[in-house]
Amino acid sequence: MAAIRNFGFAALLRSEASSYVIRYRSGRPVRAGRGLAFWFRPQRASIAELPMDDRDTALFVRGRSKDFQEVAVQGRISWRVADPQRLAERVDFTIGLFTGEHKGEPVDQIESRFGGLAHQAAAQYLMERPVRELLDAGLEPLRQRIQAALVDAPALSDIGVETITVRLSSIAPSSELERALQTPTFEAVQQKADEAMFERRALAVDKERAIAENELANKVELARREKQLIAEEADNARARAVAAAEAGQVAADAEAERIRSVESARAEAEQGHMAVYRDVPGEVLLGLAARDFATKLESINELNVTPDLIASLIGEFRKGAPALLVDAR
Repeated sequence: MAAIRNFGFAALLRSEASSYVIRYRSGRPVRAGRGLAFWFRPQRASIAELPMDDRDTALFVRGRSKDFQEVAVQGRISWRVADPQRLAERVDFTIGLFTGEHKGEPVDQIESRFGGLAHQAAAQYLMERPVRELLDAGLEPLRQRIQAALVDAPALSDIGVETITVRLSSIAPSSELERALQTPTFEAVQQKADEAMFERRALAVDKERAIAENELANKVELARREKQLIAEEADNARARAVAAAEAGQVAADAEAERIRSVESARAEAEQGHMAVYRDVPGEVLLGLAARDFATKLESINELNVTPDLIASLIGEFRKGAPALLVDAR
């Protein structure tokens, strides 16, 4: 917006570089350009200020598809002034000489023209296709249709404005229809999710069954090995028992043989000993026995001699005295 300072019969205008200012006198342009600053007399001047920067206009179109379903389109249209002189002739951009503000709403008029043309092109496009096809095609075909309609529109070029670009953000049916259209997709996705979950469960069951079978096979193998071990231990125990019995028998036979040998030797020695004393008189044997008996006694505490014993010993002595004497000689 231009800045105007009034000094009585004269005023000073300063405009921005993005503004195109046209000064009229007596209905004819006497000065025009961007970013101007000049003095003028308010009583004799008329000034128009046009924006030269790129402008964005919101786009909202609500139409019906070929199958009579409501569809909403949202986006933005970028435009700019291509011929400010022509635009100033077709649209009133006059500003107040004391405030510097536009007397009307010229920008709104231009945006309304853009919106009408875009709405017409979009509505025509929507009516050509059913809603499912519109949604499947996406935004690009509709954007191209609207931009082509605006670029080639005489209603815009005649007033000196041009379209820069058209951007669409969404194309959507009504909320009820959108939910209805989403239901098959949602159900399909849910079905795939359920199938994936069932597959995971089935795989888990298969794995658990495989684990159980493996554990059972391990238990069977362990039982078989335990049985084999018990059988081998039994065989080893029997073998040890048999070996021990055989060893005991051998030892018993050896001990018996040793005892037989010892007893045989002892018997032979006894027989030899008896053979030595076979011809010895009884009194001599008695004496020898007494001698052996005496050698084995350490002490005699008490000795009882009866008359019968003395008589018997004297009788024996008398019987053997001559022989002893003879041997003594």
